[in-house]
Amino acid sequence: MSRLTVGVFNDSFPPTIDGVANAALNYANSIEKNLGHAVVATPWYPDCQDDYPFKVVRYPSAYISKRLGYRAGYPFDLRVLRYLQRQHIDIIHVHAPFISAVLARVLRRATGAPIVFTYHTKFNIDIEKRVAFNPVRNASVRFLLSNINACDEVWVVSEGAGENLRSLGYTGEYRVMENGTDFQKGRAPEGLVAALREKHGLPPELPVFLFVGRMMWYKGVRISIDGLKAAKDAGKDFRMVFIGEGVDRPEIMDYAAKLGLAERCVFTGAVRDRELLRGYFSLADLFLFPSTYDTNGIVVREAAACSCGSVLIRGSCAAEGIDDGETGILIEENGGSMGKAIIEACGDRERLRRIGENAAERIYLSWDDAVARAYARYEEILAAPARKSDRAAFNQAFFAEVQQIKEDYQLHKSQFKEQLLHYYTRQARKISRRNRRFKGRLYKLMKAMPADPLHRKPGRADSKHKNP
Repeated sequence: MSRLTVGVFNDSFPPTIDGVANAALNYANSIEKNLGHAVVATPWYPDCQDDYPFKVVRYPSAYISKRLGYRAGYPFDLRVLRYLQRQHIDIIHVHAPFISAVLARVLRRATGAPIVFTYHTKFNIDIEKRVAFNPVRNASVRFLLSNINACDEVWVVSEGAGENLRSLGYTGEYRVMENGTDFQKGRAPEGLVAALREKHGLPPELPVFLFVGRMMWYKGVRISIDGLKAAKDAGKDFRMVFIGEGVDRPEIMDYAAKLGLAERCVFTGAVRDRELLRGYFSLADLFLFPSTYDTNGIVVREAAACSCGSVLIRGSCAAEGIDDGETGILIEENGGSMGKAIIEACGDRERLRRIGENAAERIYLSWDDAVARAYARYEEILAAPARKSDRAAFNQAFFAEVQQIKEDYQLHKSQFKEQLLHYYTRQARKISRRNRRFKGRLYKLMKAMPADPLHRKPGRADSKHKNP
């Protein structure tokens, strides 16, 4: 096995916490530790400290908006490109089809290093939720597909992820390469578990349910809360721990309180310490993850590493490879089905223990094993004849695609302006109508009022002081 230098490119990386950032971090760690050398390229974040055993190259970035939640990088910085060229990268592994992919394409133009892309998440949902207007959404999807089609090989983390990629319009080939977990198999030390129980007031005699992830409604959190409410109404006692941050967290907390669950729920915020996170997974009886958004669900493997089974939506990507009642619990995508699963769980904790042990044995996959498989594929790609050896055509296609995206955006720019103008005109008319109604009501009220606001009749005092 040769020692390759692998470029790991992603739009997010610690201190940002999400599943794809976690994947990029573990690819780099495992490659550097066991196989070759890793060079990470990612946008710059303020106050980040890259104390890693591999090189991290930060390129210029800017915070776009709270709605987006990430910093957008600038992939054409000449100093960064020259530094990356000097690293003699053999192959580039891109984990996001946006700015990181553009940087990879620019670097491939200079070095000829092939690009592997992994499709981790349903980016069409991200685009729909974070981009307000259809013309910009269409241009975003075109940009995404342009970058994916330009890669030498495309990987997906599950069959469901591949189906979602097809739904975007991708027609090429792909290979399923699953993600792993950096948790070692086995529960966290009992001392840590006991300390967490004491910290949050979690009695050992009560079942504990857990969620770990971004606090966003599209993660299926409402289904979990509705299920917990049904279990409470059925007379079951339990505790629920939510770990994570996200823009929907205040609304989620309010919704739990509205359903009378505030005293039974713990919201910890983000937990960045991996050993501490193992402690939370180890104290939980069941991991609630009713998400149809996630394409693989690394957290399901993390739970399995700690002998904690998961409740998953039947037919979802996260549920691939799960045997109902054996290595997990499968439900329908609604609160009633979740409530039934929670009620049954509260009545049979021994069954939950067996499911957790089965999950540890059957679905656990370490990052070292997952990355070793990926690394073997890197070597096969490099050994095979180049699929696209004409670099001039490569470059021409790249700039043609960028130009096409630009033209597409310009084509819809007037439509975008018309939509925006129509929106503000409609809002202005609503305000104008409300103002007219208000003025009308005020006029009628003033007309109905007596001339003397004190409703007094003229008397002697008034007559004495009349103006001459």
